[in-house]
Amino acid sequence: MTTDRADDPASPYGRLKAAFARHAALSDALGTLHWDTESMMPTGAADRRSQSMATLRVVAHEILSEPALADDLDRAEADQRDLDARDRANLAEMRRIHSHETAVPADLVAASSRAVSAAEMAWRSARCDADFKTLKPYLQSVLDHQREIGAAVGAALDLPLYDALLDRHDPGMRAAAIDPVFADLAGYIPEILPTVLEAQRQTADAPAPPGPFALPSQKDIAETLMARLGFDFERGRLDTSIHPFCGGSTNDVRITTRYDENDFSAALMGVLHETGHALYEQGRPTGWLDQPVGESRGMTLHESQSLFIEMQISRSRAFQTFVRPLLIDTFGGRGGDWDEETLYRRAIRVEPGHIRVDADEVTYPLHVILRYRLEQAMLAGDLALGDLPGAWNDGMRDLLGLVPPNDTLGCLQDIHWPAGIWGYFPTYTLGALAAAQFAEAADESLRQSEGCSIEELVAEGRFAPIVQWLRSNIHSVGASDSTGGIIQRATGRPLNATAFKVHLQRRYHAPARTTA
Repeated sequence: MTTDRADDPASPYGRLKAAFARHAALSDALGTLHWDTESMMPTGAADRRSQSMATLRVVAHEILSEPALADDLDRAEADQRDLDARDRANLAEMRRIHSHETAVPADLVAASSRAVSAAEMAWRSARCDADFKTLKPYLQSVLDHQREIGAAVGAALDLPLYDALLDRHDPGMRAAAIDPVFADLAGYIPEILPTVLEAQRQTADAPAPPGPFALPSQKDIAETLMARLGFDFERGRLDTSIHPFCGGSTNDVRITTRYDENDFSAALMGVLHETGHALYEQGRPTGWLDQPVGESRGMTLHESQSLFIEMQISRSRAFQTFVRPLLIDTFGGRGGDWDEETLYRRAIRVEPGHIRVDADEVTYPLHVILRYRLEQAMLAGDLALGDLPGAWNDGMRDLLGLVPPNDTLGCLQDIHWPAGIWGYFPTYTLGALAAAQFAEAADESLRQSEGCSIEELVAEGRFAPIVQWLRSNIHSVGASDSTGGIIQRATGRPLNATAFKVHLQRRYHAPARTTA
């Protein structure tokens, strides 16, 4: 139990909690503004919005870089007798965040924010026009600022530049740990892909039912499934944007997706993916929501939650059993295009393509590995920004046997780099590995506690026990443990690719051999 001195607002730790609570409030405001920018803001408001967000980021930065806060950190760390385990973890997170914040000067924070806002707007036009050259000067500014930020944080934390940026998104994760895993997958997946595709060809075609599918109906079924999974609409909502994402603020979690009237499945799977993120945000530890220890524990775990819901649950045969009546009621489906087996074959169809967010789970890691390698090269200065489109196309050919016909289907498809999100991409595939481990562990646990498997629960639409397992083992832990510690405790072993490979072997009849 937290003691009175730990709650004393006049104590060093009490002052720290108040400062970080103010910072959390500003972060919430920025989150809502970012959601609005991506989904609803008129283009004419872009310049003023950029200034407003840059100002808020500077104010947030100043809160955590006050000299008095550094003194309070030293004093609180020197005497932790009155702090319980969660408070001690909170204090450790305060120190980590403070180290990142104080490493970067305020003028660089403001300049980076302005560069990002301009690049995001330029990206929208460039993506529509398939014109990388239009984006290049704006992206160059973002890249230059990211190099400065990475160098500053790296110097403060004694980390290489890439690891310093990666640490913002996944504390403690390092390229040296990622490289061998990605090298293994970059060999394993192309090796098994022909076998997977051949097995797929041996089954009957699973054509998509003809549209159109009314967009209001697509949104209705999306919201129905969000609610069945446990999304709290009193603390969140669903909207539309160019690039699907989960954002917003504490107790106001915003999901966005994009719709295609000829294909309901793309938007639906996007919503289910983002619902995994949202459930994590809505399941963070109550009582600590304005403190660092109450935050989610990095993006590998965040991506694991979205991929758990999308890949492990929503693309399973059991989920098709559950969702089929809802689809038929919503879209008026009739005939063989809507039977369970056909729905399942469409859900797990493997088809190498150009677009990461539309990729199947077999080829998806190759998209991530490409981006991981390219951003490392750009940050290191080994790849000039002007050469990015060609390098992208070469990488796609080498990994997936495809060459994008234009930049929209190539290096312009993702908003991450224009948005200043560098060092983030590897967490997508690390999350897929963790999701497979969590699914194995949850299945074993639920067989004991519920007397049935995850597959049986999903087929019956009984998602609550599954989500509760995630709540107990991941969501409610917040940032009180490391990514590795949370995975080890929940699954009994460290993060690795074994469960993911077993999952591919079972679902796609992939061979068990590896190239490791």
